[in-house]
Amino acid sequence: MTTKVILDTDIGSDIDDAVCLAYLLSNPNCDLLGITTVTGEPAKRAQMASAMCKLAGRDDIPIFPGCAEPIIVSQKQPLCPQASVLDHWPHQKEFPVGQAVEFLRRTIRENPGEVTLLTIGPLTNIGLLFKVDPEIPFLLKSLVLMCGLFTTRTSFGPLEWNAIGDPHASHVVYNAPVKIHRSIGLDVTTKVVMKADEVRRRFTSPLLAPVLDFAEVWFKQWDSIVFHDPLAATVIFKDDIVQYTRGKVDIEVTSPNLAGFTGWKVDPEGPHEVALEVDPDHFFAEYFSVVK
Repeated sequence: MTTKVILDTDIGSDIDDAVCLAYLLSNPNCDLLGITTVTGEPAKRAQMASAMCKLAGRDDIPIFPGCAEPIIVSQKQPLCPQASVLDHWPHQKEFPVGQAVEFLRRTIRENPGEVTLLTIGPLTNIGLLFKVDPEIPFLLKSLVLMCGLFTTRTSFGPLEWNAIGDPHASHVVYNAPVKIHRSIGLDVTTKVVMKADEVRRRFTSPLLAPVLDFAEVWFKQWDSIVFHDPLAATVIFKDDIVQYTRGKVDIEVTSPNLAGFTGWKVDPEGPHEVALEVDPDHFFAEYFSVVK
């Protein structure tokens, strides 16, 4: 049995989105129904996704550029820097405009109770989807978010990029009545890291060739990859890579300095499952057993 997945991504900023897409395209158990992009320059992000789909022989996967701007706050991520090497790779250049939310709505309605929605960027598209069609959360099989910071703190403070990218959309999504509502946040993703030299050595799959090309743009600023988004993808298929704790997540929207803060309270009856423990070796074994 394959798992039907829709990917909502801000591919082109942090390199981990492309690393994640390589896993989904390589996984025989993943039925990737479509890709939507979000935040600044969504069409360029769609082109990057197209380059990877073309290389994988998956031109059949629909790709829709989504919202370029958050619902209310200003854009923190206006550009798609990794698109600077797109000319190295064949890709689709034109995409349907203004149809991402409708694609999500229609596809989930056509597959009631069967779709896992995987979000690995700011939640603008998904917040609008849930507002446009309030029945959609009930029709999902599950919602898996790379989002949030719950019990630890990082060098960036108490906030997480995807949650703060559109705090009002995050508030909508975390209040949606999804049956399985899972968050893979910085508590666990920051424990799956690989230095640039090891990335260059281990990324030998043909599908990782464009990812390495995109990564060289990333490595001009950072010396490693944190596998935030790939971790969120692998747990869809290998439930024991992380351990979840049930509780309630509240999104701060009123404080300008803390907008998007993911407040967390443990509650055995709560609506959210948050990953608080991870087995890094299990993750890397799963990733490279699929992307090879």
